[in-house]
Amino acid sequence: MHSKSHALIVIDVQNDFCPGGSLAVEGGSEIVQPINAMMGDFRSVILTQDWHPANHSSFASNHSGKNPFELIDMSYGPQVLWPDHCVQGSSGARFHPDLNINASDLIIRKGFRPAIDSYSAFFENDQTTPTGLHGYLTERAITDLTMVGLATDFCVNFSAVDAARLGYKVVVAQSACRAIDMDGSLAPALGGMTQAGVTLS
Repeated sequence: MHSKSHALIVIDVQNDFCPGGSLAVEGGSEIVQPINAMMGDFRSVILTQDWHPANHSSFASNHSGKNPFELIDMSYGPQVLWPDHCVQGSSGARFHPDLNINASDLIIRKGFRPAIDSYSAFFENDQTTPTGLHGYLTERAITDLTMVGLATDFCVNFSAVDAARLGYKVVVAQSACRAIDMDGSLAPALGGMTQAGVTLS
């Protein structure tokens, strides 16, 4: 059992990111049972949940003439356009049915503001708008984080780098993560996490 200052952060293990979903990550459902097994080793378990309105600006369907996976410039920087996914209240936005959500202390919803996407569990993509997770962890005197979930090269990556920047000791358990690897995005994500001080296990 880890100390009470060490939390497990489970990122976006939702139906749309698992096989059959609108933005499926290959092998996404394979990590559910390993994550459930890990939960018993932590006194604090926090889940994140992508929670987009249907008119979200990151959806290619909301940009005339644009296709999924194209890159556009937003006020906060480059933004990948995605297939519609994790729409609020939809079955795709639900957690994977086998994920033990009852073991969690907190669910952080992100990406619910229409004009800005949110990969990180800590900040929206402008890198300044907080999700509230940092305040919660600070109040609970949590200093160490183990991160698992989907996808390694996007939401796990952004969350881990932000956590390290905020001063947390961060481990990404790669066996309980899966990547999109869009245009070779996994390798630079792993390099960037290492450079930020994240431990890849």
